[in-house]
Amino acid sequence: MKLDRKLFSEKTWQKYISRITADSLDKLMVGINKIAIGLGYEDLKKIVEDSTAVEKNIHYPTNNSLVWDCIKENHRLLSQLKEEIDGVDYRNYLIGAKKTCFKINNAKTDDKRVKLFKKQLVTFTKTINQLSNAVKKKSVYMGLTPLAMGVIVLMENFLPVAQKVFSITYRHEIKGEKVPNDEKIFSIYEQHTDIVVKGKREIVFGHKVDFVCGRSNLILGVNVTKGNPSDTTLYEGAMDKLIRDYGKVPDSSTTDGGYASKKNQEYAKKLGVKNIVFNKIVGSLKNITSSKNMETRLKKWRSSAEAIISNLKRGFDLRRCMWKGSAHFDQKVYWSVIGYNIRVMAAHVLETFRLESPVQA
Repeated sequence: MKLDRKLFSEKTWQKYISRITADSLDKLMVGINKIAIGLGYEDLKKIVEDSTAVEKNIHYPTNNSLVWDCIKENHRLLSQLKEEIDGVDYRNYLIGAKKTCFKINNAKTDDKRVKLFKKQLVTFTKTINQLSNAVKKKSVYMGLTPLAMGVIVLMENFLPVAQKVFSITYRHEIKGEKVPNDEKIFSIYEQHTDIVVKGKREIVFGHKVDFVCGRSNLILGVNVTKGNPSDTTLYEGAMDKLIRDYGKVPDSSTTDGGYASKKNQEYAKKLGVKNIVFNKIVGSLKNITSSKNMETRLKKWRSSAEAIISNLKRGFDLRRCMWKGSAHFDQKVYWSVIGYNIRVMAAHVLETFRLESPVQA
């Protein structure tokens, strides 16, 4: 029997697995973990929570690069429409805009930079007007093909994005305003991208992902967040989901200092968690444990979450997400977690088999 290589190609598999929603994958992850619990590999007595930033596959965003991206995208859409409709006419501004983009990157003084940005924004306005005019004339075009109609829909959707990039650039580069992060766009192609800053480390453009792990090293809970929420705001939701998914309250909970707050401690205590440890706590907040030895052990064990996340990123391709779109980003995170959990379970099964099998001479 001859196998069709196209059927087993990476692109074909990705096409089908990307259709499974993140909610379905979350249920699959929980179902696999319940099998591990039933086999005795995980008992949910101890949990550790930590978060990390997963990058999106975008270039470093600057106002200059975003304006240039918009001009290129405007030209691409107009050229596609012209291929389908003979009556479409537009002017190509790419060469001049590219030269100005290069000059902005190499401007020596602020005055020169502002002058160049003003010139680039004039060009940008002309490309936006061309796109807007093409959309307005859609009722005039005769015999639109399905592809032409699809391009016009893309134009209609892209116009607000281009106008927002223009507004942000004008406010910051010309008027000197400081634009809040929640009003910015970091990629016109991956508009869901957030800016994530963890402590004093470098900025990451992607999403913060929160993980809850058990002492078997299985990842029990996942939360792909939007924006850049503080770790303290993630604790209660993670605990609620864990209890809802597995029907059991853990005896011990440990996290790093980012989750530490009196509110979170009181919430865990109310749920029935006996040992509540936040690493590197400050102020009057004190950890709640049955003994000093238990507190020390939980603090040391907390670092296992960092090893799990490192393993997940290196071994399951989660350092930078190459899948496009917000929904596919979530799906990629869950697929990586499921793959990691299956490997952890396989290791437990092999260890059990090794211990139960008779020693060969």
